[in-house]
Amino acid sequence: MKKVLVTLVVALGLSACSDNEVGDVSLGIFTTKDIKLDALKDPIVTGVTCHISSIEANLDFSDPSDSSIACRQTGEITVEMIAKIDKSASGEVVFKKSKSIFFKNMKVRRIYDPKSQTLMYLSYSTKETSGSYKHSLSTVPLWGTKAYLIEAKPID
Repeated sequence: MKKVLVTLVVALGLSACSDNEVGDVSLGIFTTKDIKLDALKDPIVTGVTCHISSIEANLDFSDPSDSSIACRQTGEITVEMIAKIDKSASGEVVFKKSKSIFFKNMKVRRIYDPKSQTLMYLSYSTKETSGSYKHSLSTVPLWGTKAYLIEAKPID
C-alpha cells in the first residue's frame, strides 16, 4: 500500500501543470492520458509563439514521445532579435519539458535558415521510441517583418 501511495504521489507531481500550459484535453473516461497544450514565447525572438501538443500519461513513469508544434508570428520581429540568436546549423534549445523520470525530454530547438530567412522550430524527443526519434517541425518566415533583409540572396 505504501509503494502504491508513493508511486501515485510521484506520478501526480510529474504531471503538474506547467506555467506554459494553455490547454488540457482528456482522451476519455477510461484512460489516464491527456493531451497537454503548451504555449512557448521564444525568449529571444519574442514576436514568435509556439504551441506544442503532447500526450501526458498521469499514472505512468514515462509519457509517449509524440508531439506536434505550430509556431506563428504573434508580435514584432526585429533585426536586433535575429542578431542575438545562435545561427549554427544545430541552432539552440529554447524549451525543454521532462517526459519521464528516466531522463526522456521533449525539446524545442530554434534553427535559422539564412537563405530563406526563416526560423525553424523543431520539437523532438530525446529517447528513441519504436526505432524512431519522434519529431515535428514548424517554420516562421521573416518575410514582412522588420528582420527581413532585402539584400539577402534568394534560394536558387
